[in-house]
Amino acid sequence: MSVDRLGGESTATATGVVPATGRTVPQGRNARLPSLTGLRFVAALAVFLFHVSLPFPNITLFADQDLVADVYRVFAPAGGLGVTFFFVLSGFILTWSARGGDTTPRFWRRRAAKVVPPYLVTLVIAWAVLAPETELWKAVVNIFMLQSWVPDVSTFWALNSPGWSLSVEAFFYLMFPVLYVVARKVPGAQLKYWIGGTFASIVLTCAVTYAVIPAGDEVVGNEPTQSLDQFWFAYILPAARLFDFALGIFVARAVLLGRWRNVGVPVASALLLAGYLLSYAVPVLYSLRATMVFPAAMLIAAGAIADRDGRATWFRNRPMQFLGKISYSFYLAHWLVLLYFRSLFADTYFAPGWAVLLIAAFLVTSVLAAWVLYAVVERPLTRLWSESRREPARSGG
Repeated sequence: MSVDRLGGESTATATGVVPATGRTVPQGRNARLPSLTGLRFVAALAVFLFHVSLPFPNITLFADQDLVADVYRVFAPAGGLGVTFFFVLSGFILTWSARGGDTTPRFWRRRAAKVVPPYLVTLVIAWAVLAPETELWKAVVNIFMLQSWVPDVSTFWALNSPGWSLSVEAFFYLMFPVLYVVARKVPGAQLKYWIGGTFASIVLTCAVTYAVIPAGDEVVGNEPTQSLDQFWFAYILPAARLFDFALGIFVARAVLLGRWRNVGVPVASALLLAGYLLSYAVPVLYSLRATMVFPAAMLIAAGAIADRDGRATWFRNRPMQFLGKISYSFYLAHWLVLLYFRSLFADTYFAPGWAVLLIAAFLVTSVLAAWVLYAVVERPLTRLWSESRREPARSGG
């Protein structure tokens, strides 16, 4: 199959049979996945909680330094969880929704129309309001989503810091047409080996990083025992994170072909919580990826299967659907909201009750800012630019 044609399961609606009932249900791109929409906000919220817990003077609101350390200790794995979840989810969703007869340029166009406008808007705001002193070359690298390839903390976390993960996602989108063709050629009976090998590669990436990459002199600011060079190689570098994305692709193929052993949303959620707790007991790089990546894939698969089979989940109610739809804009906006409003208090710190109330206010403000960004930029420009005016949009794939 040519890479230029992604080729979904069919050009119409793929179907499957619900176990026990024998009822035929839609699969593939025509099967909506509201549970995964809701889960997107849960992942974005995890990143928000990590950011507000950072033990830096310009971030934390808590006056009690012991409490600052305790709060950070609780939420330290949350950032890695949220980002890793998004990377796996991207591979899963793109595979699940692949269109029959689609071409690589049209796929890239749709991804760019969805991702780039909100990213650039928040980047410009960050440059103009929060970090006008940023060097021009670093801003340009960020504009072109190349910052995660640069092993320099002042570059990959420049301007709107969470944008580094969009640099990684851009690489995923570039590679998806090739990875999808490879995944489709894997026989269904062998998918379990590819899934296991991909997970093993994630763990091995962390092990090889500690064993081979020199530690250097710099450390991660919020993790003083973790080498910054090793952190960049195993956590930031897009090529290293490609395994997370590939895991989502192979798991989606297994689900679509009926080759996935589903444990259900409650059990998968419990396993993800167990992975979160395990992250406290392992070195930093393992805690950011390895302990939670497979449970995250299990939860994503369980949510998709529940949606396909028409079963209720915790994540498909109306509020979660709204929050899920604006989750990308929330992810981009929350850091700007946090830094700006925190700066208004200068060096003032608060008792626990007041600090929690202010964090709640930051969260509400971030949701409102995301709603505006989604309504004014993300949704209209996605609709406007997703399809070329030179050719009619195809229906049904």
